[in-house]
Amino acid sequence: MSVPDQTKTPAPKESSDTSTNTRTWPHYRSVWRWHFYAGLICVPFVIVLSLTGCVYLFKPQIEAWTERHYDGLQISGAVKPPAAQIEAAITAFPGSQFSSYELPAESTSAARILVRQKGVVHRTFVHPETLQVLGSIPEDDRIMRFFFRLHGELLMGDRGSNIVETAACWTIVLVLSGLFLWWPRNARGAGGVLYPHFFNGSKIFWRDLHAVVGMWISFLALFLLLTGLPWAKFWGDYFKQVRRITGTAVVQQDWANSSAGKVSGGGTSHEGHGSSGGHGGHGSSTSSDSAPAPDLTAINSMVATMAALHLEAPVSVSPPGKRSPNWTGKSDTPNRPRRVTVDLDPKTGEVLSRQNFSDRHWIDRAVGFGVAAHEGQLFGWLNVALGLLTALGLILLSVSGIVLWWKRRDQGVLGAPRPIDQPPYSLSFLGIVLFLGLCFPLFATTLAAVLLLEWLVLCRIPFAARWLGLKTAAATTSIS
Repeated sequence: MSVPDQTKTPAPKESSDTSTNTRTWPHYRSVWRWHFYAGLICVPFVIVLSLTGCVYLFKPQIEAWTERHYDGLQISGAVKPPAAQIEAAITAFPGSQFSSYELPAESTSAARILVRQKGVVHRTFVHPETLQVLGSIPEDDRIMRFFFRLHGELLMGDRGSNIVETAACWTIVLVLSGLFLWWPRNARGAGGVLYPHFFNGSKIFWRDLHAVVGMWISFLALFLLLTGLPWAKFWGDYFKQVRRITGTAVVQQDWANSSAGKVSGGGTSHEGHGSSGGHGGHGSSTSSDSAPAPDLTAINSMVATMAALHLEAPVSVSPPGKRSPNWTGKSDTPNRPRRVTVDLDPKTGEVLSRQNFSDRHWIDRAVGFGVAAHEGQLFGWLNVALGLLTALGLILLSVSGIVLWWKRRDQGVLGAPRPIDQPPYSLSFLGIVLFLGLCFPLFATTLAAVLLLEWLVLCRIPFAARWLGLKTAAATTSIS
């Protein structure tokens, strides 16, 4: 929420309200005003999403730590075949059905077997030698599932996803308008442009800190915002519809954008497992308690076949779904460009077909690269460091924006920048707004709602108009 400090005399072009300047576009104060309001909308969500995003960057490490008791087991004899391990897991949950088998990452690791009981998928840890069930947890109760739902849905399902998407769209506007406000028009040196002034007073320091940090992380922040949109419910459906219209849709995409699809048995955004094309959740997308139990006759051969492929962990084997009678073997590595999916013969366990990342539609590959980078898994620790730097920078931007507002606010008013008397009109401006609205429908919807609320209600209530810094009903209201 950038709030430039007017106590320091800015360049004449930025501060003057002469008729010449009001006929130019975009006018500095008009952009500043909408940057301010975008900040009011976005700051709480930016902080929450940045904090949860920081945690999610370390998802593999956190999950390995929480499951550390099931690795490094003492094994003195021959391990039992996968079929026996699966039977042990099913026996531990009477009436359950097999959902998927995850190949142990190490020879001393417990088998991870997912079984479904009364609509709940349980991750069960089975000792590969003794067949003892060492522990279990509902898949949706895993700690990173909580952070996933908080990060993408605010723990509110599809409704929360729409809220997050709206905040993300307005944050894109916030970042773009912030770059315009920062752009050095009459800069004298790099101070306040590439680094903040440290000794020119508190207000100048906070203003420069806000602007400079924003400059350094803006493009990374835009990347994270844009690569997160395919997971959002509204934009994800919008994107699917565009793909259908343009003939680029695929039968099964590799991510889910609906809360109904983001469950442990049917593909989950972020989580990276499942045969239905989501980001998480092992197992067949169609498995249910009422479905017939899968034939496990060839499961040992299937597991051996998948182990021989030496794919990147986690690697799972799942029973057939609605689309095919064949079993599915998958590498659900967080580094999505290295993922592989194979069809397995249900009788022999042999590979019938194989799909590498390079075999997918170019749009799915582009989204896959973006998702992997968004999660910090595309190019190792440097990717994690960049994601962490961006998230912490967004938090610092939010905090510094609040400090700037607090320092310049007037008692009894919100402290928003005043609208200019003669706002400029521009076809270019209208074109940009229409373009953003076409790309981000929820942004267009909320923008229209805000403008109508201002025009029809708020500017007609003197107290509200004064507090919000709006023009009164007697004045000509406008987008500025």
